[in-house]
Amino acid sequence: MSQQERREAAVRQLLDAGGPAPVPHDLHTDAVRRGAVLLRRRTVLRRLGWLLLLAAVLAFAVWAADAQPWTEPPSRTTPPLTRW
Repeated sequence: MSQQERREAAVRQLLDAGGPAPVPHDLHTDAVRRGAVLLRRRTVLRRLGWLLLLAAVLAFAVWAADAQPWTEPPSRTTPPLTRW
């Protein structure tokens, strides 16, 4: 018996076995409840992530406005006197 014949026999056996196995009657309500919990959790985490990103951008903007990292820092020593 070849591999393909064994696969066909397995498929025929599954099709001849009948319908799907019975499922619990409260499976739908449990699935809806779990889905609602997961959706609520995902929404809260997404909003928390956006809030954290907004706080980080705001903190960076305040720091940049105060520190002004784009300007050259003042010299710590005086330049040498050449003409005197």
